[in-house]
Amino acid sequence: MPKRTADLNVMIRAAEKASRSLLRDFGEVDQLQVSKKGPADFVSAADKRAEKIIFEELKDARPRYSFLMEESGRVDGEDTESVFIIDPLDGTMNFLNGIPFWCISIALERAGEVVAAVVYDPCMDEMFVCDRGDGAFVSGRKRLRVSSKAKMEAAVVVGGEYAQVENDKESFMVRLEKLKAENIVYRNFGAMALELAYVAAGRIDAFWQRRYNPWDAAAGMLLVREAGGTVTSLSKKNDNPVYSEAIIATNSVLHKKFESFVSVK
Repeated sequence: MPKRTADLNVMIRAAEKASRSLLRDFGEVDQLQVSKKGPADFVSAADKRAEKIIFEELKDARPRYSFLMEESGRVDGEDTESVFIIDPLDGTMNFLNGIPFWCISIALERAGEVVAAVVYDPCMDEMFVCDRGDGAFVSGRKRLRVSSKAKMEAAVVVGGEYAQVENDKESFMVRLEKLKAENIVYRNFGAMALELAYVAAGRIDAFWQRRYNPWDAAAGMLLVREAGGTVTSLSKKNDNPVYSEAIIATNSVLHKKFESFVSVK
């Protein structure tokens, strides 16, 4: 494994520290205070505690950097071109229901480009990390590679969209019917950053998502690219997948084929 940058090491330490708080809360999930932000969108005391830990750890190490966080929004420092993009708990609904598929996601964006990424799954103790240009790795041992599958009918497809939004329901069902007609295996695990990490690891072959936020996509997107995969925007409004409204992530062989199934009309 290449030598990690100092910034990536700081991000890893912040994720590890926050994970200890989240694991304690996960063990006592029935006692958490929970509030609702929107349709099927919840925030818990666990999210807020974890975000505070990550912010304080990163702020102490990099006091000049800026932040973009799920719960606290944008916090500008002296250096507005270096931005930590943080989701302290991706997969909150899974977490609140005792399902061990959730993660911490931290990305570092510099001058509009993501340059370092951490996606940590505390339940499996898997740390997915990368610096741009140096490849992606899991738990400091194994280099990540996207899958080599070339046929959609052999692929495991994961993703989705907020189908509870009235205008999206019909288009979502059209996409699912397209996949079903080709006998393609479809899943939705409910934690975008971790799902993207699984694409990077070759466990998921193709992924799409509509209606997400930058903190959902930034770290996982870089992991996929550093593992040899392809990530593109499906939205005409923004070509940068981090700030897009819809993306797909696959190996390069499946990309065009998969795009025909899930393209946004």
